[in-house]
Formats: sequence, C-alpha cells, structure tokens
Amino acid sequence: MMAKKKYYAVRKGRKTGILQTWAECQESIKRYSSAEYKSFERLKDAEAYLVFSTIKSSVKTIDELEENEMIAYVDGSYSAKKQLYSYGVVVFHNCKKHSFSDAESNPDLLSMRNVAGEIKGAEIAMKYAVDNKVEKLYLHYDYDGIEKWATNAWEAKKEGTQEYKRMYNRISKELEVIFVKVKAHSGDEFNDEADELAKSAITLHETTKKEIAETDL
Repeated sequence: MMAKKKYYAVRKGRKTGILQTWAECQESIKRYSSAEYKSFERLKDAEAYLVFSTIKSSVKTIDELEENEMIAYVDGSYSAKKQLYSYGVVVFHNCKKHSFSDAESNPDLLSMRNVAGEIKGAEIAMKYAVDNKVEKLYLHYDYDGIEKWATNAWEAKKEGTQEYKRMYNRISKELEVIFVKVKAHSGDEFNDEADELAKSAITLHETTKKEIAETDL
C-alpha cells in the first residue's frame, strides 16, 4: 500500500513555504535553531498553518480551559553528587491543580543531566492527559528540546530522546499537544513552581513517583 501524500509546511527555516518531500524539509530545518514546521495530509491545512500562527493564538489561560483541555508546566533538575535527575510537573484540569515530582537514576539517561528530567516531566504530563481523557494539552516548557525533538526540528540521537519521540508519536494520535515556550527563570509562577518541585525531588528522593498535591481552584 502506498504511503499517504504529505505536505511539509515550513514557517521558519532556510527555505519556507510548502515543501513536497521530507528530504526537502530536512534540508530546510536541520541545524536551524529556530525552525518551525509541521507535516499535513491536506494541502489546505498546510496553507492555513503558514498563514495563521495557530500555536500562539490558541494558547489559553487556566480560566479559559474546557473540560477536555489541560495546562501543564514541566521542568527538570540534576545532581551530579547524588547521580539523580528529576522532574516537576504542575497540571491544571477540571478546576483542580495537581503537582507531581520524582527523582530517578536510570544509567542510560544520567548523561543527559537535567534534560532527562525535562523529558520525563513532559512524558508524565502527556500520559496524565491521555489517562484522563484530555483531548488538548497546552504544554509549557523552558527547554527547547521538549518541542523540537517531538516535532523533528531536532534529530533525536540518544536513546532517551528517541524514546521521547516514539512516545510522542504514539500519544499524538489521541492527544493534541500545543507546545508553549516559557523563558526560564523569568518570573512565570507555575514554571518556577515546576522548577522548585524538580529540585525538591532530589533533596527528598523517594523510590516511587508521587502526586504531591491536589488543590481545588
């Protein structure tokens, strides 16, 4: 069976516009640090992506969330002394706030330092969304790889990033993820909270993942 035709819409890259092959798209975005692109099966969807900045215009606040939508903030940390990486996740869904954190020491991921925690936090947020029948997740992050590995803007070379990409590919079939870049240590309340959760997880390391709190909004 022949593969479905895809259109590659590149908003930012060496060559922008609608490209016909993945090879052309790769040539445009590879090692282009601020690349923005997406693939579509319908030409009109690719054209709409180029015309409208859909990600930025569709970002919602906590008060605007529908029942099938969720906001998450994720961050990671690392301790060379304890040989641990960790994640912190703050989630808003159905008028409740949930906080998660944990520290891990998988030897295959330790070399990635805090990036391993960033990835684990994103994975936890996505899995939580799917488990709770969420259809759209606004994922706030401060490390570029969280979006760029998922969207193929960066090549996933290590096992940790490759597994993250594989997980995203599976989950994105049932969950729409809107990636929202947050500047690190810029005073964003919930990004800072996720950062503190990640750091505390190393200090208070436990062997199992823990939901720290659930708060009514």
